[in-house]
Amino acid sequence: MRASDFEWSDLRFFLAVARAGRLTVAAARLQVEHSTVSRRLAALEAALGAKLFDRRPHGYGLTAAGERLMAAAEGMESLALAAQGEIGGADLGVAGTVRIGAPDGFGSYFLAPRIGALADLHPELDIQLLAMPRLFSLSKREADIAISLSRPKEGRLVARKLTDYRLGLYAARAYLERHGGIDSRAALARHPFIGYVDDLIYAPELDYVPLVAKDMRVRLKSSSLIAQMTATRAGAGVCVLPCFMADLFTGAAPDALVPILPGEVGLTRTFWLLTHTDTRDLARIRVAADFIAGVVQKGKNVLMPG
Repeated sequence: MRASDFEWSDLRFFLAVARAGRLTVAAARLQVEHSTVSRRLAALEAALGAKLFDRRPHGYGLTAAGERLMAAAEGMESLALAAQGEIGGADLGVAGTVRIGAPDGFGSYFLAPRIGALADLHPELDIQLLAMPRLFSLSKREADIAISLSRPKEGRLVARKLTDYRLGLYAARAYLERHGGIDSRAALARHPFIGYVDDLIYAPELDYVPLVAKDMRVRLKSSSLIAQMTATRAGAGVCVLPCFMADLFTGAAPDALVPILPGEVGLTRTFWLLTHTDTRDLARIRVAADFIAGVVQKGKNVLMPG
């Protein structure tokens, strides 16, 4: 192979496919046609004289040669990102795309109403807010910033504690008027509980039921916290909800949320902000991370009501 046969830029396409596992997903992330990705991969394999992927019905898997290239390509990517952060960031404004992955409740009900201020401050910054009940892999570049319920124990990640937040037990006003008040933990066993689908609990911190009452029966399950809250407001049962969400729906209306046993049942969890060591110093990521930390600090009375 001649040096002139090798295109450094082809490695960007290689990394995208290796991380996504699918050509179409990689093309979408790179914002190019999938035929372009296929062509660049073919050119890279031809230049290296090696097969990098096994094409399978369910996606693309790395071959042994691909695994070796992956390590080298990620090292080159790290150097390029470091150079961009150290040199390019000094003269350029905050621009480009930043993707923020967050739990659906926090992303939709706390961050979404506040994130527009970041866009106003930096008109050249494109913000993608992924508010979904799942974990996000920063090493696979599924997000640039992730909000997590736990501090990672391994990986090239940097964790910043954002805040503790409080959760309580709630039911709709109409539900309590129909079924009567709940004055003890033992009484909870007579009421349908709304919670997570067991095998879709993406973080152990969300397994609330054993901590509330041992005999509670989970009658309605959803992987989405927003769906759980909506069902609770509709009178389907009792649910553990973050106070910053439930407090938005108080009042005298039939679907208003009423706290149950507030002095006896209460949980505290933590939000962590995660960035990758390779990208944390890029201007767009640094600014977005600092913005999120700032609005959380200002909203601590909402997340941890006194």
